[in-house]
Amino acid sequence: MAFRWKNDLTRADVTPEAVWLNRRQILGGAAGLGLGAIAGGARASGDLEPNDWEEITTFNNFYEFGTGKNDPAQNAHMMTTSPWSITIDGMVDRPGEYGFEQIMEAMSVEERIYRFRCVEAWSMVIPWNGFELADLLEIAGVQGGAKYVAFETLLRPDEMPGVSRPVIEWPYVEGLRLDEAMHPLTIMATGIYGKPIPNQNGAPIRLVVPWKYGYKSIKSIVRITLTDSEPPTAWNKYAPNEYGFYSNVNPNRPHPRWSQATEKRIGAGLLARRQPTLMFNGYEDQVASMYEGMDLIKYH
Repeated sequence: MAFRWKNDLTRADVTPEAVWLNRRQILGGAAGLGLGAIAGGARASGDLEPNDWEEITTFNNFYEFGTGKNDPAQNAHMMTTSPWSITIDGMVDRPGEYGFEQIMEAMSVEERIYRFRCVEAWSMVIPWNGFELADLLEIAGVQGGAKYVAFETLLRPDEMPGVSRPVIEWPYVEGLRLDEAMHPLTIMATGIYGKPIPNQNGAPIRLVVPWKYGYKSIKSIVRITLTDSEPPTAWNKYAPNEYGFYSNVNPNRPHPRWSQATEKRIGAGLLARRQPTLMFNGYEDQVASMYEGMDLIKYH
């Protein structure tokens, strides 16, 4: 890696469990929580605080369990998450099946409070627990010719009622350029608020790429493949004019059916104003150099 993400947040910076169970009693906003800086440089808006557990775990997309925002919370309990393993293959020195426990024993888990921006123009702030994807890829041994990383979600129709509907082509697949995958902001999340990540949020292990739209952060990963060619991605296959391979948060490129210039913060209340969308979701200083010279409207 060119550099590692420097964590200037500690456990004391995360909302205590007794507080976030009743977040609307929180006083003082971000200043009292020590959230002046998020992810080593992306500034909060002054009143920005992590969403509470209920909001994070009951309002999300996981179409394998249904297309409604609450469907995953209602149905994802059917997914078996233990035992779990990830097959790492392709252009790696040590391909094989890596057990979840084996991976966790080798990793140092830390907390990352990240903005989360959905392509549907809503947003949250989530305190993830996890480790840098680069550390896992280094264990597998990335070969010199690799240029991309492909990911695949579990497909188990008897446990996933949503896959009976042809919303997209199953299994769900995603991909990153290798430099994106190795970037210090890119993590594999295994928890939220210090608790194991719930099924509806991608248990037991998912990708989080905070400067991209949420659908890039693929859930419940069972395969990681290193390749020298751009891998197919689920939403790009479904509607390439709407969902590009890169999918960087960009207020200057509207979705064909709605603007991306503003976003609604989940939990802010019905009367809250929409907030301006930040380029690269607020992580421009950390990631913009990877796309220098690219037409970010064309290569969306």
